[in-house]
Amino acid sequence: MAKHWADFQYEIYLNGMTGAVPRLPTDTTRLEELAEHRLGPGPVGYVAGSAGDGSTARANRAALARRRIVPRMLRDVSERDLSVEVLGRTLPAPLALAPVGVLSIMHPDAESAAARAAAAQGVPFVLSSASSTPMEQVAEAMGDAERWFQLYWGKDREVTRSFLGRAKAAGFSVLVVTLDTPLLAWRPRDLDQAYLPFLHGVGTANYFTDPAFRAGLAKPVHEDPNAAVLHFLGLFGDPGHTWPDLAFLREHWDGPIVLKGVLHPDDARLAADAGVDGVVVSNHGGRQVAGSIAAADALPQVADAVGDRLTVLFDSGVRTGDDVFKSLALGAQAVLLGRPYVYGLGLDGQAGVEHVVRCVLAELDLTLALSGHTGPGTVSRADLTDHPN
Repeated sequence: MAKHWADFQYEIYLNGMTGAVPRLPTDTTRLEELAEHRLGPGPVGYVAGSAGDGSTARANRAALARRRIVPRMLRDVSERDLSVEVLGRTLPAPLALAPVGVLSIMHPDAESAAARAAAAQGVPFVLSSASSTPMEQVAEAMGDAERWFQLYWGKDREVTRSFLGRAKAAGFSVLVVTLDTPLLAWRPRDLDQAYLPFLHGVGTANYFTDPAFRAGLAKPVHEDPNAAVLHFLGLFGDPGHTWPDLAFLREHWDGPIVLKGVLHPDDARLAADAGVDGVVVSNHGGRQVAGSIAAADALPQVADAVGDRLTVLFDSGVRTGDDVFKSLALGAQAVLLGRPYVYGLGLDGQAGVEHVVRCVLAELDLTLALSGHTGPGTVSRADLTDHPN
């Protein structure tokens, strides 16, 4: 039975009969401003901030705004089904929660709250390597719900191998390998606050609980936390990885592998040649390369290059249901939603994350219907027109 996501608006209106209104805005673009007012400058800057002067983050939004939907009339849209097949699994909608690290800086329930929210709504949760909660604990919070593991592919092969084994044992089904962060970018909002949570042992939970990581320490983490942090910083990223190194990951992971951070069609072709299962067209939400191509501008070229060979996913700049519609039209099979759910978490915990997911998917459902579609499968570039901003 297809889930009727649009019913959320009637639920809101009916609750209004008792004088109740939503605790958070239903316009999900307003959440960042609300978070700026209510949460500390360090945590908000870490989530909202971008590389350099923020030009790439602005370009991401502009590239989606530039594309306008052209609705079609007199089509029967009375029954809709948003479910999609992605990487061999059926999802109730073309949406997953993107990997975002260090969620404890936004809310004490951190990754567990976001993961429970995803499970409650049936959308996959992608856990960051840099989470502030160990992966096993997040898995426990989700029961048997769909969960994917994002890998920061560091220098220590034994730690990587251990992470993959732990993730598989904890029921994570898809491996999402982030390629665009072998080094941390120049991020002025964090630099101006001198704010890097990892230096305080926040966002290191998967590492500090890992036997292969701890084997490299002279003393247990609790006896010399500073040494543990320095060890973490020394192995977190590896700018030396090249395409042939992917064979190591395939050797140690038997499920789908998705490469995140692909923007060039030739890189997408190399990914397909390497035998992975998908790519995420992403510029890390504008957090890695200032002046980068907008992710939505890169998406059609990547989809044209490998859409028949790989699953093409998308993130960077997505805030609303109509953004998801446009992403699908540009060639994505599903979208990873990042910052909006993190603001929802910071403002209202698990309930805030569920609110964001339901708002985005209700708006997507209604946008599909009002544009003449009964599901994601019929959306194409023919449904969009380009308008200069």
